[in-house]
Amino acid sequence: MPALPSTFVERIAAQLGEETGAFLRSMEAPRSYGLRLHTLKLSEADDNPALRSLAAEFGLVPVPWCGTGFTYDGTTRPGKHPYHHAGLYYIQEPSAMIAAELLDPQPGDIVLDLAAAPGGKTTQISAMLQGEGLLVANEIHPGRARILSENVERLGIANAVVVQAAPGELAARLPEAFDKIMLDAPCSGEGMFRKEPEACAEWSTEAVAMCAARQRDILPDAAAMLKPGGRLVYSTCTFNREENEETIAWFLAGHPAFRLVSTKRMWPQRGEGEGHFAAVLEKEAATEDGSGRPDKGRAKSAKAPRADAGGALSAFKLYEAFAALSLPGYALPAAGVPLLFGESLYWYPQPEGSPLPVESLGGLRTHRPGLHLGDIKKGRFEPAHALAHAVRADQAALIRDYPARSEAIVAYLRGEALFDDRGTPALGWGLLCADGYPLGWFKASGGQLKNHYPKGLRTN
Repeated sequence: MPALPSTFVERIAAQLGEETGAFLRSMEAPRSYGLRLHTLKLSEADDNPALRSLAAEFGLVPVPWCGTGFTYDGTTRPGKHPYHHAGLYYIQEPSAMIAAELLDPQPGDIVLDLAAAPGGKTTQISAMLQGEGLLVANEIHPGRARILSENVERLGIANAVVVQAAPGELAARLPEAFDKIMLDAPCSGEGMFRKEPEACAEWSTEAVAMCAARQRDILPDAAAMLKPGGRLVYSTCTFNREENEETIAWFLAGHPAFRLVSTKRMWPQRGEGEGHFAAVLEKEAATEDGSGRPDKGRAKSAKAPRADAGGALSAFKLYEAFAALSLPGYALPAAGVPLLFGESLYWYPQPEGSPLPVESLGGLRTHRPGLHLGDIKKGRFEPAHALAHAVRADQAALIRDYPARSEAIVAYLRGEALFDDRGTPALGWGLLCADGYPLGWFKASGGQLKNHYPKGLRTN
């Protein structure tokens, strides 16, 4: 890590006083490493053998502020473990776990994660929703939105829609639409100095001022989308007051419908983690224009997406025939509709009270409109990788299960075909599992398990 900028040290000293020395010593210590169990797939029960295995291999220690969070030994590599490929956990900096805990989403809530990539808070919120309600995850940058979509897929989240839009565009479309909103705002990243040395090298007081100005533009847009009585958590991974307390004070001065419930600061010298700030805001009443901010002009009525409803129903019949044969124990979430984008069939979440009915998607860049079921190729249905992650092994008619650290799992993740050595050769689509947790699809024929693990995810 490069030397801390002298101006940064002076500002920290003015902020922390006698605690400055402890802070500076913490910045010279090794960074913290954390992961969070994804409880849609993996129970945190003490007798769970997969969790026992992870705890032993990676030296897991519970994070006090997150019941599913753990620190791990930084010399280990949990991102390479087959359980990570199976979506059993998400690697996340420990102090960053506090924001979703403060948001406290409940099953059935309609939730927005406004600046969601790469997906730590999105995936944490999804587990708390327990598959109910709706999670809209937005990311304005295309490349980061793709990474967000991949993480939503890997963790098997069926009730999320991933979109790419500017906050103002969403605010115009979706006034007072959400029960809970997470805004993990772009910031100067002072809490990333140990993790990303380039953040330290790029820091300046000008960058802090620029970030604070950007946050003061985004925060009112987030507020405009919150229902009366709803909760908004504003968070950053930076230490300075300009981007944290002063931004919140500025916002409250101009938005009397909101009240500050609490703030929380995480400091690296006080516990495991790189540092985080979170403020909990609640909206007590609607504003005169119903938006929570000056009216920027409402979006025009969106046209329906270019998706053939008849085609979607025909494609869905092909899915149903596949599921009856290959996934007899799996039922799609009740609140949804089939949606066909080109050759790709999705199950689009439509819970009661959804602000995004399927016909409203027109003009909205949508990376993942719900659960990707599969693709229609020459009149045949081919299951999507996302579907393999959304189901349990016991819901499939055909599985091949191997120990997580076996050569068969290593070969599968490399994209190799496997020899089917389990008695009578199988036929058709099946799930390849590591200790009972699905990794992806294979297609069995002639004593071979043809590998359908996506090429872009294969290991070396």
